[in-house]
Amino acid sequence: MVITRLILCALALSMIEFSMCHLLKTSVTCLDCPTNSDLAGIRILIKCNQVKNLAMATTNEHGVFETQLPSSNCQAKILGGPKQLYISKKTMVTSIMKVQETDSYTTSQPLSFYTSCPLSQNHDGKCGTHNDAIGNKIGSSKTVDLPLPKEWGLAPSSYYVPFVPIIGIP
Repeated sequence: MVITRLILCALALSMIEFSMCHLLKTSVTCLDCPTNSDLAGIRILIKCNQVKNLAMATTNEHGVFETQLPSSNCQAKILGGPKQLYISKKTMVTSIMKVQETDSYTTSQPLSFYTSCPLSQNHDGKCGTHNDAIGNKIGSSKTVDLPLPKEWGLAPSSYYVPFVPIIGIP
C-alpha cells in the first residue's frame, strides 16, 4: 500500500515540468499601413545569450505575437513576412526587458516596418535596386529596337541587333 502511494506520488511529480521559461508578449507596428490592416504571418526571431536554440514567433492579424523565452537576456529581430518589408536598421533588432510587477517580457523599442520604401530612404539610394557595393543603380533591361519598315516583314531588330557572337579563339 505504501509502495503504491510512493509510485503514484512519483508519477504525479514527474508530470510537472519545472522550467525557467518566461513569456514574451508584444507586437509589431506597420508605419505606412492603413488602419485595421492584416499583419499576420510576420516572422520574429528571438536570440538569447548563452542559449544555442533560437525561438521563432509569428504574428497574428493584429501584429501581436507571444513565445516562451529560455533566458531573460534576449533580443528580438524582424525576419520578414508574406510580403516585402522595409525595415530600418535602428528598429530591426531590439532588446527584451521585463514588464514591471509581472512575469512577462516585452521589447524595449517597438518593432516597426514599412510596406513600401519610405520617401526619406528613396532618394539617398537605400531602398532601390543596386548594381554593386558602390551603389550604382541598375540600368534598364530594355534592348535597342531600331525602327524598320513594316513592309519588309522582318522581326523586331532587338531580336538580332544586340547579339554579338563570342568566338573562343585563343
